[in-house]
Amino acid sequence: MRPTAVIAALVLVVSACSAEEPARAALPPWALGPFVRPAEAQPVIRPNPDSVFDCPMKKAPVKWEARHTFNPAAVVKDGKIHVLYRAEDNSSGGGIGRFTSRIGLAVSEDGIHFTREAKPVLFPADDAQKDREWPGGCEDPRLVEGPDGTYYMLYTQYARPKIRLGLASSKDLRAWTKHGSPFAGTRYEDNVGVQYKSATIVQEVQNGRPVAVRIQGKYWMYFGESSVNLATSEDLIHWRPVEDQGGHPVTVMRPRQDCFDSGGLTEIGPLALLTSHGIVVFYNGKHTGRGPGKEIGLTPKAYAGGQALFDAADPSRLIERLALPFIQPKLDWEKTGQYASGTTFTEGLVLFRGQWFLYYGCADTFVGVAICDPTATAPK
Repeated sequence: MRPTAVIAALVLVVSACSAEEPARAALPPWALGPFVRPAEAQPVIRPNPDSVFDCPMKKAPVKWEARHTFNPAAVVKDGKIHVLYRAEDNSSGGGIGRFTSRIGLAVSEDGIHFTREAKPVLFPADDAQKDREWPGGCEDPRLVEGPDGTYYMLYTQYARPKIRLGLASSKDLRAWTKHGSPFAGTRYEDNVGVQYKSATIVQEVQNGRPVAVRIQGKYWMYFGESSVNLATSEDLIHWRPVEDQGGHPVTVMRPRQDCFDSGGLTEIGPLALLTSHGIVVFYNGKHTGRGPGKEIGLTPKAYAGGQALFDAADPSRLIERLALPFIQPKLDWEKTGQYASGTTFTEGLVLFRGQWFLYYGCADTFVGVAICDPTATAPK
């Protein structure tokens, strides 16, 4: 298998952190960007207090996307962009993490204007996963298309206070089969030995679309929150974390001191992309308020998007990371919502009509989009 080169570049090249303004920096050849927001950008998905859903757990109607709509996954199907987004209802109790989340579906012909399904497509129900998903819900999806056209969703199962990773599959993005933990049958099924709530699978652009790809005969997953770990699979459903000789999970990336991602989190983003340069992993970093992040306008606890390059021959070997974020909260609505420090929390990335569309959560309240045109500079 020969990796496909799909990325071009413009923004930064240093591995150590610096205070250089992102607009004056330049991306290394392996990184994807720049990402530009549409003119007069506004959220592409907002809360809708009129949407009502009969909750099978409460056995009563709920306004399932009344409070917040954010943290979206994305995939192209039938020539249209499909975004699966986290929606929070108007449960009493308030505060971050106190609502019930469900996954909604929105479809767009241009990547900016969306038509939404009236009801969520993945949600807590009276099923085998209810003890893992109720009352917090189903959160923060990431999507991958398998070689046979099956879609796989990795998402957070929030039983409050327990947080676990869940996996579901679908042929049409509407009817989902829940498989429970991707680590079922291992000691990691309930976060033993690792901390995680997010994951993405290595993909390669084939026939104009990212598809899950084998490396050395296996599928690979990057997962983690405070640190990033690895897992492998033969079938995209059953996964085993990669361990060292001592039986400990292999950690491949951690927060960096005094960088934009210094705040205890390097949470996995939309996808890991196999290219001619290696594996490009997108992730979300949390800022402490110190270092270059402060000088480029990041407030304490703000989330911004990073990229890292791993060796395709050894997916555990980190080669380089961007010193500065490739996207960060700048617009008012990216910093106005239930998470006032601001987020550009990247979770959805698709190749659509020759351009990369990046979908991200804004302040835990809205969905935004930024676009990269790989033809703007010479392909690498």
